[in-house]
Order: sequence, then structure tokens, then C-alpha cells
Amino acid sequence: MKYLHAMIKTNKLEDTLHFYCELMGLELLRKKDSEVGRFSLYFLATHDGAPEIEVTHNWDEKEYTNGDNFGHFAFRVDNIYEQCETFMKAGVDILRPPRDGYMAFVKDPNNISIELLQDDERLEPLEPWISMENIGTW
Repeated sequence: MKYLHAMIKTNKLEDTLHFYCELMGLELLRKKDSEVGRFSLYFLATHDGAPEIEVTHNWDEKEYTNGDNFGHFAFRVDNIYEQCETFMKAGVDILRPPRDGYMAFVKDPNNISIELLQDDERLEPLEPWISMENIGTW
């Protein structure tokens, strides 16, 4: 068995693609439009052959709550502090700061939790991360 992808639905397509492609660095591998079904599928991944996120955009308006109760995605990052700084500069709240130099949580524009895990060894705990409190839920 091979894991292929997880799927989320969005009615905020531009914000969602910006979040995953521009802020997280995922690549748009392929797109499929269905005129009959009135939806578009966007397949994103860190690189071709890696597990994918299928972003489903239904053309007819629909509100989603917490990504229809989807749990979270987890991504291993080269430098958790740099990734969190990228999010902060873009106005994304760091819900669980990387106080331990290892783990953080943010949410995407669809209110889906994203867990960030430091690759290899934990980084040395640094400010401002050490002093930051948890906010919201993840």
C-alpha cells in the first residue's frame, strides 16, 4: 500500500494556494477541472512523488468549518524558527510557538491545523519563541 494524498475542501482558493505554495513552499503538481461536477482539484506536494494534498474547490459557494473537521497536516521543516518567522511576516498567527525548538502549530485559511516539526535535532530554544504563549486552538 502507498499513501497517495489527503483532501481538503476550500471556498478560499487563492488564499489556500498562497498559503501552501508561497508560504509553505509546496509545488502545484497538477490541476483537474470538472465541468460536469463543477469543481477543480489542485494536487500539491513538497516534490513529485511525495505524499500530496488534494485541494478541492467546489465552484458553487459552500461554507466549511474547520476543514470539515479535518485533524491536521504535519510537515518536517529545515528550520522551524525561519518557517514560523515566514508565517508571522505574512500575518499568520503562531498558535503553538516553537518554544522547545521542535514543534509549532498554525492554521491555514480554512482553519485546518498545520503541525510543524523540526528536522533532525531540536534547535536551541530562543527568544521571542520561548516567551510566546499558546493562543487559540489547534
